[in-house]
Formats: sequence, C-alpha cells, structure tokens
Amino acid sequence: MSYGRNSITNEIRKRPFIRPLIFWLAGTLLQICFPLQAISMILPAVAVIFTGISFFISKRALPGSFTYNTRWVWGVVFAFLLIFLSIQRTSLAEQQLGHKAAPGFLLIKAGEMQEAMVNKLDRLDLSDEKKAVLATMTVNYRKNMTRDMSRRFSVVGLSHLLAVSGFHVGIISAFIGLILSFMPKRIAFFHYLKYLLLMLFIWMFTYTTGLATAAVRAAVMISIYLTGRMLKRRPDKYNTLAGAAFCMLVYNPLYLFDIGFQLSYLAVFFILYLQPRLSRLAEIRNPLLATPWNTLTVTVSAQVGTLFLCFYYFKQSSLLFLFTNLFLSLLATILIPATLMWMLIPSRTPGLECLGSAVEIMTNGLMRVVERFSSIPGAILSVRFDLFTVTGSYTALGLGLLYMQTRRYRMLLAAFAVLFLILCRTLATSFLAQV
Repeated sequence: MSYGRNSITNEIRKRPFIRPLIFWLAGTLLQICFPLQAISMILPAVAVIFTGISFFISKRALPGSFTYNTRWVWGVVFAFLLIFLSIQRTSLAEQQLGHKAAPGFLLIKAGEMQEAMVNKLDRLDLSDEKKAVLATMTVNYRKNMTRDMSRRFSVVGLSHLLAVSGFHVGIISAFIGLILSFMPKRIAFFHYLKYLLLMLFIWMFTYTTGLATAAVRAAVMISIYLTGRMLKRRPDKYNTLAGAAFCMLVYNPLYLFDIGFQLSYLAVFFILYLQPRLSRLAEIRNPLLATPWNTLTVTVSAQVGTLFLCFYYFKQSSLLFLFTNLFLSLLATILIPATLMWMLIPSRTPGLECLGSAVEIMTNGLMRVVERFSSIPGAILSVRFDLFTVTGSYTALGLGLLYMQTRRYRMLLAAFAVLFLILCRTLATSFLAQV
C-alpha cells in the first residue's frame, strides 16, 4: 500500500482526536521545558485578533465565504486555545505536585472494597506468597507483594500480569460480553441494556483496582469503542487510542511522564499496528492453532514496542517472554475472571468449592512455571539506554515501519542514518570514558 504526498495529513483528518492530542502534548512539553504560564496569556488574545482580521479580509474579498473557504482559521484558533489550556493545566498540575493531597472519598471506598475482596483469599489453600500474587493480578492490591516475587515475574517476562492494565480490562470485558451474549441482538432495548451493563462492570472493575492508570486508559478506550458501536459507528482503533490519551492528559498532563502510561500506550499502539501484519505472515484457519498464534503475535508486538523503553528505565529485558507468555497469558485469561467470581459469589453458594479448587490448581500451576523459568541463568538481557539512544532507537524503528508500509527507500536510508549516529555517539562516549 503506497501513500501519496499528503497521506499523513489525510490519515490525521480521518482521526479527529489526533489533532487535539498533538496540540495538548505541545502545550504540556512547552510548559515543562520553558515555563510559559504568564506568556501564554497572549494566546487567546492572538486567537481573537487573528479571527477578527481573517473575518474582515474574507468579507472584503469574497462575501459570504467565511464559514467554508476560511475554515482553516478556526483550526488555527482552536490550536492556540488548546495549547493555552494545556500550558495552564500543566502549570496547575506542577503546582499541585509538591502537595500530597489526602485520598478522596472514592479512593477510600475503593481501598475498603479491595481489602474486603482480598480477605476472602484467606479461605484458599494457598501460601501467603501465592495469595499476594492473586491479589495483585485481580484487584491491583500490592501491599503483600514481595520484591523477590516481582523480580521472578520480571525475569520470565510476565510483569504485565502483576500490573492491572488493558490486558486485565480486556479479559473482564470479554468475559462480561460472553455472559451477556444470550440477550437478543435485534431488539433495541437489549442492545442498549447490554451496552449499559458492559460499561457498568468495566468501570466497577477499574474502580476496584484503585483507578490504576493503565486500567483507566483501557476502560476509557473500551468505553469510546462501545459507545461508537452503540451509535452504529465503526470506531477507528487509532482514534480511540488517541481519544483515551487525550482524556487522561486533560485530567492530569503529568501522566505523560508516568512510566506505566508510556509503556501501556506504546504497547497498545504497537499491538494495533504491528500485530495484524505479523499475524498475516502465517494464514492459520484452525481455531485451536489460531488463538495461540494470535497470542504470540500480540506478545511480540508489545515486546517490540516497549523494548527500548525498558532498556531506558529498567536497564534490562527478559529473554524468556516467547516461552512463557503464550501458556501463562492463556492461563491468566481463565484465572483472573475465575478468581474475581470466587471473590464476589457468596460463600454458601453451591459449587463455590469446585471453583475455589480450580483457582488453587491454576495458581499453583502458574507459580510452578514462574519459579522454574526464573531460575534459568542468563534469562535477562541487560542494556543501558540514555535519552538520546532511546529517542533515536524509536525514530529508527518508526522509519523502518514506514519503509515496510510505503516501500520508500528514503525511509530505510534515514533509519540506517539514525542508527549510524547512535553507534557513533556510543563509540565516542565509550572512548571518552576510557580516556
């Protein structure tokens, strides 16, 4: 598929959330790098003056054409106002950064709900360490999680299971959707009822996790998607991702510098972009083989997207993710909703003991795999990236992906040029360090 000269502009026009996201990011970065809170006050005035001049000129040149032929004026005004609001909101967030506010009523109640659900795990025949893993995987309750156990999951490439994120919200939404699939599809009342119930359960789960950043991001994305489907639209996946990012950054612009925020959005973007291309490398029609293959391609896509950022923040990445993610991700897909059901169902319900036994068996199996794989020597690849290297690496990766899509050799040459600059800088830094 080849793109024309204006392809990037056309792609952005198709996705209305991308433009406000770009302007909002610009305002946030301007405020962080060059504090402009006072100076930015001139932006609304400039927007008003610019609108007035444009209106006057259009009226003189071509009466009655201001609304359509000069619609770009509204785009400029919109950009100025959005950058102004972003700068002011970022400045306010910076001022609040040093003041640690007491948790609000909602978060306090969420914590109490977490405690009540986690206490039910005491009835399971599991060690405290395994109960801590279950509590972390299901409701993001991390108080009992040890550093050693977190390290083991990191070694085998399963850290995402211990951080409630889009993976968990996706499992819950799919599980609830499966339960509600019995509703008639052609009756409008049940169509809206299913939508409301899905939204209710998704946000209840997100609330139970303590409104974890990654869980909120996933819940916003799924909410936008479900709303589009309910309105009989075809939501664009990239527009949905941009809309979720925009909503979260409006709420708190400093989320942009949160590690979890960066990792989750990079992982989702690369899953959306790269996974369909990887899955087409092998055409598998057998559903028993297609599910593991799709899980594998999702894992590889997310790993490619977050690899350089892991080298920058954590200085390491797992080499075992291909061997562990396929089986354990499928196991977690069953274990997480099963554990939540066991927590929520009253204790005297018939069949609850069988469900508890299944949860124990799956938890023991998961922990057995983690313990054995985490003891393999050399399972971690240690690489140190600085800001220049990580920025250059993602630039080269982006140019490489553009070459694969457009087949323009200029993109490939540019990618190699960026890699050459990174190599030269690395060699120069090593030489100066030895001197």
